[in-house]
Amino acid sequence: MAYLPSITTQDGSPATGFDPFSGLLHGVMAAELREIREQLEGLAEVLVADEHFVTSFLEQLQSFDYLIQHADECANLMDRIAAGENSLEAIKHVRLGAVQERLRIALIGT
Repeated sequence: MAYLPSITTQDGSPATGFDPFSGLLHGVMAAELREIREQLEGLAEVLVADEHFVTSFLEQLQSFDYLIQHADECANLMDRIAAGENSLEAIKHVRLGAVQERLRIALIGT
């Protein structure tokens, strides 16, 4: 059986909120988000190769760009948290204002 590290309080009970896999999971999820971004970029490249499609669906292609940026920002955020950065500090680096605001509201409720 694998050893699972844990943190206990002075009375021997498990410390609330400790998750020994949190950093690892954040890093893995960042890689998954980057895979999503790469797939979206590949699809967007195929679509923009068709001039008629581009002229007909420019607004939808802009949505692809936003999704690519969004996935990248989320991946970067998860990497920062996996590296041990405080969540509130890590959120400050998110470049998409609306995403940063939603994250901040989720954590601090304001």
